[in-house]
Amino acid sequence: MEATWIVVADAARGRIFEMQQGHLAEIEDFVNPAEREDNADLRTDGYGRFYGKGEREQGHTAEPPVSPKEHEAARLAQHIAAYLDQARNRHRYDRLRLIAAPAFLGLLRNTLDDAVRSLVEQELDQDLTKASVRDLEQRLELSSH
Repeated sequence: MEATWIVVADAARGRIFEMQQGHLAEIEDFVNPAEREDNADLRTDGYGRFYGKGEREQGHTAEPPVSPKEHEAARLAQHIAAYLDQARNRHRYDRLRLIAAPAFLGLLRNTLDDAVRSLVEQELDQDLTKASVRDLEQRLELSSH
């Protein structure tokens, strides 16, 4: 029997469900507690400094290319992608559906291994991480199948 997994995620949380006889069973829940923090609270050190050349050498801060929140969201996406790749290697699912907040969906899609990406049969760009299992089933119209 083919197994379908459904990933429901945003930058703060990722939930993985398996379809079982027309219903969803949650099999994993990833939480990014840093998403609820302020960027300043996440930074452990000051930004790096560099000095220009010339008559008046003046120090400048070197801001990172991504904010700490973006970095933590990328780490969550990488963690979910690694879990999906390991599960694929163990033949735990055959098809995959991704439901994620629009910005996180792109991040997750770009993080997935090509072999995992080839199993994605549906993508939905909505944030349903706080939805109940019943609401998710209705959104995915599972109860009618």
